[in-house]
Amino acid sequence: MGYRFDDLKAACQADWRAYIEHDFVRRVGAGTLAEDAFRHYLQQDYLFLLHFARAYALAAYKSRTLDELRQAHEGLKAILDVELGLHIDYCRTWGIDEDDLATLPEARATLAYTRYVLDAGSRGDLLDLHVALAPCLVGYGEVANWLESQEFTLRGEANPFEAWIAMYASPDFQAAMRAEIDWLDTRLADVSPSRFQELTTLFRDATRLEIDFWQMGLDRAF
Repeated sequence: MGYRFDDLKAACQADWRAYIEHDFVRRVGAGTLAEDAFRHYLQQDYLFLLHFARAYALAAYKSRTLDELRQAHEGLKAILDVELGLHIDYCRTWGIDEDDLATLPEARATLAYTRYVLDAGSRGDLLDLHVALAPCLVGYGEVANWLESQEFTLRGEANPFEAWIAMYASPDFQAAMRAEIDWLDTRLADVSPSRFQELTTLFRDATRLEIDFWQMGLDRAF
């Protein structure tokens, strides 16, 4: 019997829960996160998206089939043509204009996570890259689902972060999350136990760096 993405999560359960249920996430759900902490996070997330686009360009280079090339192209196109524009517009509602975003310094947590992902993809194959990216694409969808299931989550206009939660709970994002899980399930089904252990280490490290990214926002750290 082959491996699945759920096996990666199970192997890193403590770190995965610490990421999904981080205090930053809890405060977003409760509407109690300091607004300057959220602004700092939004600014750094813009920089992360730029490197996320680079990761999809790397995925195209690492692709071996036409389907893989098309997947990488669609991912890169979605970030450049849709997600970055939406993020810039959303930042504007928080008083952050595009000129501010263009001159941002990268926080250490941003540097650490994005370069780790790109290095993992450069050293490894396409599966390594997808596993390193999974805590972001899959994780944000799970964060939204977890928040929607919690009694403390404040919904509607009373929560200043409602639009952020709704974005990752949206049918489009949830469909993208499920498609990524399906892709990972298919590839993980064929890996050996030793290869799975390598991927588990990669997934755990990337999840810990996502935890640091939340904490960076919470601490307003550079």
